[in-house]
Amino acid sequence: MDKARILVVDDELAMLENCERLLTRGGYACTTLVQPTRFREVMAAVQPDVVILDLRMPEVDGMTILTVALADDSAMPVIMMTAYATVASAVQAIREGAFDYITKPFTAEQFLIAVDRAVRHRELTVENRALREQVTRDAGFETMIGSSSAFLKLQSRLRKVAPTKSSVLLCGESGTGKELVARSIHAHSSRKERQFVPVDCAAMPEGLLESELFGHEQGAFTGAVGLKRGLLEEADGGTVFLDEVTQLGVGLQAKLLRALEGRQIRRLGGSTLIDVDIRLIAATNIDLDAAVAAGTFREDLYYRLNVVRLDLPPLREREGDIELLAQHFFAQFSATLDMAPPRVSPDVWQALEAYRWPGNVRELRNVIERLVVLDERGHVTLADLPDAIRSPGRSPASVGAASSTLTYEGARGEAQQAFKAVYLKHLLEANEGNISQAARVAGVSRRTLHRWLAELRPTEKDGDS
Repeated sequence: MDKARILVVDDELAMLENCERLLTRGGYACTTLVQPTRFREVMAAVQPDVVILDLRMPEVDGMTILTVALADDSAMPVIMMTAYATVASAVQAIREGAFDYITKPFTAEQFLIAVDRAVRHRELTVENRALREQVTRDAGFETMIGSSSAFLKLQSRLRKVAPTKSSVLLCGESGTGKELVARSIHAHSSRKERQFVPVDCAAMPEGLLESELFGHEQGAFTGAVGLKRGLLEEADGGTVFLDEVTQLGVGLQAKLLRALEGRQIRRLGGSTLIDVDIRLIAATNIDLDAAVAAGTFREDLYYRLNVVRLDLPPLREREGDIELLAQHFFAQFSATLDMAPPRVSPDVWQALEAYRWPGNVRELRNVIERLVVLDERGHVTLADLPDAIRSPGRSPASVGAASSTLTYEGARGEAQQAFKAVYLKHLLEANEGNISQAARVAGVSRRTLHRWLAELRPTEKDGDS
């Protein structure tokens, strides 16, 4: 591991020499500076992990240099040292952002303990920053997978909207990834260093939801045994995501509107207004215009939320994205089980593409997880798919057209035979013609499987046992 770099600034050469000796002995890389006017230049060249400043210097005082250091790197731990120890100067230094404060004369042990604490703090800060950047990448636009025109259009709009301060309304069917989009907007905004707070408005009754959003004072209601900060207060400086926002009652809608307009909240049972600075992203899977017309959603709140509206396309309209997403989920779930992704038969891809996916990306994700978890052969075939996806080869429209002259029972029988033919074809292919194995997969006896095959065999070739 590289040595931690320490920059010491003092107008006394003897003090600089003493600090350099102690730091070198302690295993640190030390740079000293006797001319504080060159601080910014030297700091840029050295890129220290910790800065140690004398508080009183004739040319430039330590408080001025502290301000410069934190302006260039707000996370820089700065240790102030002075022979003029007073409570006032210590408090001011800490208030201005100093990490620690030591007085001259100090012992070698006192000095190195302070430096060690600052170095450890710096290491944690750098590590946390790297983790936040990783989270940002993980939540970023690059994890939103797709190449369809509908997807690329959405992604282009997201890149324009994310850096702004505007409220965003996400509309789309359940399972289209509204929370992922909201997290991506937050991760690419100026608020990314602060909290992203998701709230599922449909998951709790209105009374509890009001307390969760706005918080409460002790004694505000039965069971309020202490003060509780609300989610809007916790998210100050960050982003709040209200999922299923139409589930808010009209009364709570009014309170939310006041909070957004005034940028202030009042806890339940409280009298003090608390300033909050939040960006709001709301989501719904119903027609908000219809909800406003029906009087179940306030028109003024609707206009406050609907600054930028983004419509998320359903999976069935994202041509070509299903296989991309499925490949991603196969790799993801296989990695969690420490196994290679399974081989996938071509007819599986055809079935996945043909399915309508009413549950959208969420449904696809769940299907792929099930396939990976239950896979025992390292090979996914049509027989492994759920019945709803492993549907008859003919679409409902084509069956209806072909059977328009048949009775209902006749049309149903024809559709069942068509399904049976497709199913048995893929079943035998997947099991390489092994009747016993195919019967076990189908959950029927060998005799039943033989009977089905005989029923489908052309009559003119019948007679072979």
